[in-house]
Amino acid sequence: MTLRVVVLGGGGYVGGELLRLLLHHPDVSEVLATSRSQAGKQLGDVHPQLVLRTDVRFSGATPAEASRGRDVVFLCLEHGESSQVAAEVFGAGPGLVVDLAADFRIQDRRLYERYYGRHAAPESVSRFTYGLADVRGKDLHGALAIAAPGCFATAAQLALYPLRTIALAGPPALFGITGSSGAGVAPKPTTHHPARAHNVFAYSVLGHRHDAEIVEQWRGWTHDPDASPRLMAHSGPFVRGIYLTLYAHAESSVDSGRLHAALNEAYGHRPFVRVMDHPPELTHVLGSNVALIHGAVGPDGREIQISVALDNLVKGAGGQAVQAMNLALGLEETAGLLAGGVFPC
Repeated sequence: MTLRVVVLGGGGYVGGELLRLLLHHPDVSEVLATSRSQAGKQLGDVHPQLVLRTDVRFSGATPAEASRGRDVVFLCLEHGESSQVAAEVFGAGPGLVVDLAADFRIQDRRLYERYYGRHAAPESVSRFTYGLADVRGKDLHGALAIAAPGCFATAAQLALYPLRTIALAGPPALFGITGSSGAGVAPKPTTHHPARAHNVFAYSVLGHRHDAEIVEQWRGWTHDPDASPRLMAHSGPFVRGIYLTLYAHAESSVDSGRLHAALNEAYGHRPFVRVMDHPPELTHVLGSNVALIHGAVGPDGREIQISVALDNLVKGAGGQAVQAMNLALGLEETAGLLAGGVFPC
């Protein structure tokens, strides 16, 4: 298969990583990228990792113009912008649309409005399939529109999913810490180096937006409409990656063998999730589409701790989007995604 692909809004960090992966994808023959702010510039002038890979320039074409005749359209836009252009993108008739923003991740309208406010294009939400690739797998085959999960949500749900069959005594707590690249390419006070280096701080306390998709998926897996896991998001003094630890109490004793079996049942057959016999390290996944996961049970069998490490720009964004594309189109799931990360970093 030879695919003609476009990335709408490819000027940011996620756009750069998505373009890097697509330009190395064996089934992609042509890559176009649009950007209002970078139109006319070579991709490599904006994303240094691409300087030896292509001399293509950013286009200033409209979403409809850029999407027409494309096999796959990636929406790599700021939150809220995908909703504004979805109708014209679909009207252009591409084969597959993959949205990397939060616009179409949540099916429950009330849950969406609680965290994001009024939806600008509610009529389009039902067209999208939630694309948690390492859980959905081949169920994504044939999807025509995919909502790629958020970075924190990916880490949280990879930790939660193996526990869906274990009765818990209360809502799981999810402590996550992310690098500054998660805040995007535009400088902010919290990403300025003097403020970020040698510093850790919580943000979006008791209301991080990724809670919405975490809650919706967990409720579906557990068939409990009131279940409410809680994400505790923190900013860390590094650029890339997310390290997340889940803590929960089981209703009855769970031995380590059962937890290990649950992890392997969930991910033993998945190409990009590795179940570890020791807690993962963040630097072991940076630049890759791999997630590392480890589970432990306390001496009384009631305490459960699961840790996940992943790259927020790859597994938490661009890499997962490409993986979902592969699954939707019936390609080799690992196509374009087997390059290793960078270590040390």
